[in-house]
Amino acid sequence: MAKRSLKGCGCAIAVLVVVLGAAGFAGWKYILPWWKLKPPPPSGGELQVHVLDVGPGNGDSILIIAPGGKAVLVDAGDTGKGKVVLEALKRYNVQQLDYFVATHPHPDHIGGADEVIKATKVLNVIDNGLGPDVPESVAGQSKPAPAATGKKSTPKKPDKSSAVTKFYDEYKDAVSQSGAHYEKAQVGAKYDLGQGVRLTVLAPSEPLFTKDQVKTGGNLPNANSIVMRLDYGDFSMLLPGDAEEQTEHRMLTKDLNLNAKVLKVGHHGSKYATTQDFVDRVKPEVAIISCGEWNRYGHPAQAVLDRLRAANVKLYRTDLQGEISITTRGKENDSVIKTAKETKSDLWLGRAAQKDDSSRSGFIAYGDFGPPPKAKTVK
Repeated sequence: MAKRSLKGCGCAIAVLVVVLGAAGFAGWKYILPWWKLKPPPPSGGELQVHVLDVGPGNGDSILIIAPGGKAVLVDAGDTGKGKVVLEALKRYNVQQLDYFVATHPHPDHIGGADEVIKATKVLNVIDNGLGPDVPESVAGQSKPAPAATGKKSTPKKPDKSSAVTKFYDEYKDAVSQSGAHYEKAQVGAKYDLGQGVRLTVLAPSEPLFTKDQVKTGGNLPNANSIVMRLDYGDFSMLLPGDAEEQTEHRMLTKDLNLNAKVLKVGHHGSKYATTQDFVDRVKPEVAIISCGEWNRYGHPAQAVLDRLRAANVKLYRTDLQGEISITTRGKENDSVIKTAKETKSDLWLGRAAQKDDSSRSGFIAYGDFGPPPKAKTVK
């Protein structure tokens, strides 16, 4: 009887070992990855997000201030808008930037970066590793330097190719001189801002998009824009830069957490971004559009506004309401959103396009300067 009892005990132990092993494997494969992806608990301190008004041309610049004081600037507006960004840093008592993120090489996003980086201590710079996409028609206008003759040469204007990439050259020079640590954005990279605040890179993923993939519409630098996610307790915000339909579709096919309380609408509300499938996946409660009153590209597009309205989101626009500020302590439904000014204009009314914001139409990728032409009056 004793021997039989020991045999039964041995079988039970073997079964227990198998069960524990299976549980351990399941935990390692499923629970551990989930635990690593889970944001840290919020400290209860106040997180601030300021979508700056860098109009009246198009532009993006978003300032994030974590409860512990760490600060991130995502883009810096158009050329000449560095002063606006610097004034905001002073207003919010930001002494240094722990991270500056250049989402992509278009001047309405990094045209003001050189001025900001030269005037502010920046510890880390992140971009997508790409330079501007100069059209062949412009690149072909670059002329070789004349041979040395010993005669005094007459100063000449820079060729058009160097003129249109001046903003990027100034950005790179400022980064180089700043002593900041530079890194190329990698999908999955996480940046701990302290006290439970975390930024995660969602795009661009390799292989990067090519010109052939945006022939039907959209814009190459935009397609390879950095997309980031901000988490703090129950609060979440998606920061897609100028990412368009191609990028959205690629993200939808990957195992990424895209659901977010707040969506900074991609590419200023362009018709080439914020597709229905993307809106359905993100399920935003709030949408913020950063665009300029003078933009010529029909931003925000009426079709995009209609999709957001159908999704029952609360809408904010910098072109009509100025700077938009969010504060939260990471608790459920505790976010407070304030605008710099009130507007009597209809937030759900889009703008008429004078130009098509895609590569195929000769998209002006190098700045959107000056007010749009005045409408002709009919006598």
